[in-house]
Amino acid sequence: MEQLSPDTLAAWLADSTRPAPQLLDVREDWEVATCALKGSIAIPMGQITGRTNELDPERPVVCYCHHGMRSLQVGLFLERQGFGQVLNLDGGIDAWARIVDPSCPTY
Repeated sequence: MEQLSPDTLAAWLADSTRPAPQLLDVREDWEVATCALKGSIAIPMGQITGRTNELDPERPVVCYCHHGMRSLQVGLFLERQGFGQVLNLDGGIDAWARIVDPSCPTY
């Protein structure tokens, strides 16, 4: 699975000529309430097996969590389920906040 840097994801999201990826936030609800990427689909890691139908397997999925470990595991699961393009946000929302959006609180 490809690792995607926060600045590369930011450039992708800002590029109106490219279709936007599905942003999959696999953190717990309290974490999502702290800070989340706009337009994300929040499905906690523990619920992903029963909720994959909320994602389009034909569109790119960028998984993220706090630091990138849970999302890596979820991404590998999605690949095994036949999702075509799955990427993991390297460093998670923490790296996003530090590199791209300092207004996003860290925890």
